[in-house]
Amino acid sequence: MSGCAFLSSTPGLAYAAQAQNANQTRQKVIVQPSKQVGFKDKSAGAGSKISSMSLNPSLFQRKSPDELMLDSDANLDYRVAQGCLRRNFNEDNLPSSVGIDNRQFSEFFKSQTKTFFDRMRGDCIPYAVAFGSRNRFDSLSIMNGPIQDSKTEVWTFTPSAVGGFLIQQDYLRDESKRLTEIRIPLRDVLYDPRKVSDQLPVELVWELNSLIKQIYPEENNSLENTNSVVRLIVDFGDREKWAQIWAVEIIDPTTKEVFANAFWMERSDIPGGFFTGTGESLERSFWTNPLSYRRISRGVGMVRASSGKRSKTTAPAAKTTAPAPTPAPAPATKQRYRAHMGIDYSAPIGTPIFSVANGRVAHIGYSGAFGNLIILEHPGNYHTYYAHLSNYNVELELGNEVRRGLEIGYVGSTGRSTGPHLHFELRKNGIYVDPYGSKTQLDLWSMRDNESGLLTREILLLGSPIKHN
Repeated sequence: MSGCAFLSSTPGLAYAAQAQNANQTRQKVIVQPSKQVGFKDKSAGAGSKISSMSLNPSLFQRKSPDELMLDSDANLDYRVAQGCLRRNFNEDNLPSSVGIDNRQFSEFFKSQTKTFFDRMRGDCIPYAVAFGSRNRFDSLSIMNGPIQDSKTEVWTFTPSAVGGFLIQQDYLRDESKRLTEIRIPLRDVLYDPRKVSDQLPVELVWELNSLIKQIYPEENNSLENTNSVVRLIVDFGDREKWAQIWAVEIIDPTTKEVFANAFWMERSDIPGGFFTGTGESLERSFWTNPLSYRRISRGVGMVRASSGKRSKTTAPAAKTTAPAPTPAPAPATKQRYRAHMGIDYSAPIGTPIFSVANGRVAHIGYSGAFGNLIILEHPGNYHTYYAHLSNYNVELELGNEVRRGLEIGYVGSTGRSTGPHLHFELRKNGIYVDPYGSKTQLDLWSMRDNESGLLTREILLLGSPIKHN
């Protein structure tokens, strides 16, 4: 998201109530650089070997897992608190009131916010504050009142890498041209995707459904039987950028209670990701769900390899009066194993396969044991592999840019495959990463220290007004 917030010179966000407007916007979502990707399954031609289209043989090199060095700046203890602090005569003491124990920052905050509080409106100060390991202050965003209109400001404070602190000031009057608020009944999102697709591009329908499944509060498993709604902030995109969900909330429209939420964070060096309002990453689930699979048939580890020819059996000896000699024990056959790097998802032939993240087609074609294979390249030197396909999306070509949630191919059993399934791999710097490994922690799936201010700012900019503390 840009450095500005999203409200226009008129109060509130524009509601996308008419399907005609939504349909006109959806036509802008394309697969670059040339064609819009279609969704036709050509699985009838599953047996043909499609020629390889790739210019990078390094995509098929096997590197030792010992070479993998994961980024170490992940903030695993990241947490967020938010509220609306009741106003008083000591507003410059707000940092200590929200739990920030940093005398240097408190003095900086007091010296910088005198004019900010002169423009306060309402009876409370909305804030979102983030802490890292050992309760370290990571970021603080404040808004000049709970009213969201053209006069609203959000200031975000973060520690500087070279010492001191930084301030980013956002004014909510420049972004309404690209961001739209949509409200959809929760039960429609859960059970009737056709109604959702009337208002959203198809890839956002898939993404929204995945988000709701993750943030839906289990303790309120009857919410779909109420009037609860899903509130979305959406950028429908254009020919230069993808459509994107920026915020999603499950709310009670009567009481304004927010049951769950998530916010998109754009990143320049690695793929962006969704985080909840408490700082929990939702990305691991996205990166491990390339299709609506029936079951995982095989994970990472060692699997039996072919043991060669079986020994021939001899005919039984004829009966004699002499006792038969005790047969010598057969020599033990040494079982060989090979490494299985990847996750196999069992599913019927023709089951649609989705891109797990925005990326570029680095390879499409037949490749030996992989069979029909698509490799997508993602920022941060990540690659995802989709193998044994019955066929590809008919309009997908080498070099195309694809968005998360687009159908890129269909489940098959080509190459070295014992039955219909998708073989999926995630690689970092050419080295396989087990996405289900308990110790696997990628920068994709955690809040990094320099990103904290992005989330606290968006909680205030894109979320529903925060209630009083």
